[in-house]
Amino acid sequence: MPDEKSAIEIRDVTKLFGAFKALEGVSVSIRENEFFTLLGPSGCGKTTLLRLIAGFEYPTDGAILLHGEDIAALPPYQRPINTVFQNYALFPHMTVSENIGFGLEMLGKPKAVIAARVEEMLRLVRMESLKHRRTTELSGGQQQRVALARALAPAPKVLLLDEPLSALDYKLRKEMQIELKRLQLETGITFIFVTHDQEEALAMSDRIAVLSSGRILQVGNPREIYDSPGDRFVADFIGEANFLNGEIVGADAGRARVRLASGAEIVARLPASAPQQGKVTVIVRPEHAQIHANEGPSSLSGTLESVVYFGTDTHLHVRLNDGDQFVVRRQNSPLQDAALVAGCTVGVAFDPIAAQVLRG
Repeated sequence: MPDEKSAIEIRDVTKLFGAFKALEGVSVSIRENEFFTLLGPSGCGKTTLLRLIAGFEYPTDGAILLHGEDIAALPPYQRPINTVFQNYALFPHMTVSENIGFGLEMLGKPKAVIAARVEEMLRLVRMESLKHRRTTELSGGQQQRVALARALAPAPKVLLLDEPLSALDYKLRKEMQIELKRLQLETGITFIFVTHDQEEALAMSDRIAVLSSGRILQVGNPREIYDSPGDRFVADFIGEANFLNGEIVGADAGRARVRLASGAEIVARLPASAPQQGKVTVIVRPEHAQIHANEGPSSLSGTLESVVYFGTDTHLHVRLNDGDQFVVRRQNSPLQDAALVAGCTVGVAFDPIAAQVLRG
């Protein structure tokens, strides 16, 4: 937005490693005090972009600006940017307090200033009672907190996080997602987080950039990315999705009437960036559809092939009459429809606002 200042601006950045193009014409603006996530599969260029911001690599072309100043040619130690790595890189022979204060010592800060800042960081990451322990005596989650405290101690303008949760177990990873977001809000520092885990990105981010093959495909807040994906790659990578192939037979006021191979017609949202005619793909999220034990007035019909129970919800796999598979995800409750069993004929319905025509 015009009144929001940018902390980091990436302007038309390209990065070559020999003949391999890791990034191609990437441009994005990251706001001050924002939790911004670079999301994509392995090899998409997200870590390369993070390393360019940190100064561990230099762009082949383009500019990287920090608060309006081009830093693309500056070495890492001249950038007010810190990085938390995947393996934390803690010093095993030092205590928690010594690890946190190490960067401040390297900056030549007075001992009293270092001691006060270390205590402040210990309180921030809730590690006061463990400050005299060596890092080898800590759990994975505790080590991560120490790494965060050490990176935050010099008060960097930007903190880079390179998949720091990937080594943690599922439950601890969930807890640390909440902690990371809390730390970002309390410090007011811009966080740039790299992950391939879409759940992490959706849970923590103010905005997300989805990358593929060295390009940014879409930038938006989690709801925009999930509910209104720009193209099929983004739709498929973020969460689960049903894809219906058909042809637009009518369009008006941002809505399209799409005829599927079975002859059934559905109505879907039609963004301006999507094809306005011809053959298209429509996305429907599994939780946005309803299933009934008979065809009734439903948009689609088919045969229920399997019912998979996940505790909190149930996934119902339907083979539509045109041969495509469609999954409906339904929240579990004490009252379940006993008529929905594998082999029965079912109808699938969804509101037009739950379906969207995709670009590409």
